Amino acid sequence: MYAQMLSSWMTSLRHYPKSRNECSMAEIKTQTLDSYLRVIEISRDLASTLDLDILLDDIVRAAADITRAEAASILLYDDTARQLYFQVATNIDEPTMRGLIVPLDKSIAGWIVTNRKPARIDDAHKDDRHFGEVEQTIRYSTRSLLGIPLITKNKVVGVLEVINKKKGRFTDPDESMLSVLGAQAAVAIENARLFQQSDLIAEFVHELRTPLASLSTATYLLLRPEMSREQRDQIVNNIHNETLRLNSLASSFLDLARLESGRVQFRKTRFSVADLLYECRDVMMSKAQETSIQIRVDVPNDMPLMEADRDKIKQVLLNLLSNAIKYNRPNGFVVISGTFDASNISIVVQDTGLGIPEESIPHLFEKFYRVRDHESTTTGTGLGLSISKQIIQGHNGRIEVKSKIGVGTSFTVHIPRSTKTIPHENESM
Repeated sequence: MYAQMLSSWMTSLRHYPKSRNECSMAEIKTQTLDSYLRVIEISRDLASTLDLDILLDDIVRAAADITRAEAASILLYDDTARQLYFQVATNIDEPTMRGLIVPLDKSIAGWIVTNRKPARIDDAHKDDRHFGEVEQTIRYSTRSLLGIPLITKNKVVGVLEVINKKKGRFTDPDESMLSVLGAQAAVAIENARLFQQSDLIAEFVHELRTPLASLSTATYLLLRPEMSREQRDQIVNNIHNETLRLNSLASSFLDLARLESGRVQFRKTRFSVADLLYECRDVMMSKAQETSIQIRVDVPNDMPLMEADRDKIKQVLLNLLSNAIKYNRPNGFVVISGTFDASNISIVVQDTGLGIPEESIPHLFEKFYRVRDHESTTTGTGLGLSISKQIIQGHNGRIEVKSKIGVGTSFTVHIPRSTKTIPHENESM
């Protein structure tokens, strides 16, 4: 296969025009051979991993390398939702670009998906299909572009694009090499997705066993004639609680699946950190009062505005607050505070609870993980912290945890500050 492809590349080179501004034919042939060898190398690498993030990163770096382009990106296609969205890119503000949805009918990438054909554009701004909103969002100018559809088993899984040829224009050999890489990449992406889905589904099915077993037992007991009215009421209450848990588990599972597949678009806005923290406190107040726990908010007056997806950050904070209350002691305290430095805006959720064993801390963000000491006294999906970590990483941030048995636990969320000038909260009113 590779020998035939190399032959076709060399054939195309015979018809490649020479000019003063472009490399000599000998140089082009040498570069083509080097790129061909690079394709073979990356094809082998693609077969060695099922980690989707690592896989996509390897693909775009190789694509930019073999075509000598400034940058490369992969857009994944969700056939069910009919959505095309950026998943990974090189030399571009990836956190801003990741999850950005591109219209199928008003973009070059959309045209590639719809027509299942490559597109080679010498001047993107003169092409009616060019979707300019991407440039406005990521502040990166696209001059030239070469894109190919990623197809496997007659199914389009995405688009591989290389952007801005460093010297000259994208050529027939560039398109041929990118097509070979794309064919290998499409298979690898689909395999990684299937592995990722099967792994998550297996864990999900395992987690379903406990509530389903509980429901099965409860319904069996309800059929027993000797059960008293009081006992039946208790069983019905247990059934209700388990169905709520199943609903929560299903919702969390879908959230995590979307996040892990990159299908979540973060809608960033500028907002007051103080307003968000007080809002989260008010939401959790009734739950805290059940065990006489007090929630205090501490935010400096000169706190800068945060630029992030407000709803997603709120989701993270409510999960952390819920855990801080759940694992606290009666009459305890929870403090949610905001700090900042030149690089990050940080939010800390600290409790006076039982603490987390040191050996459990490295596993806290794993799917379905629960701290062993709490398993018999608390309920939950075991997905909250995994989802929170995915959301924070989607903002190019990080989440840290510190804990001491008998003293309490603190979770700290760090979100990078915008490179743009953002006023302080007291300057925005």
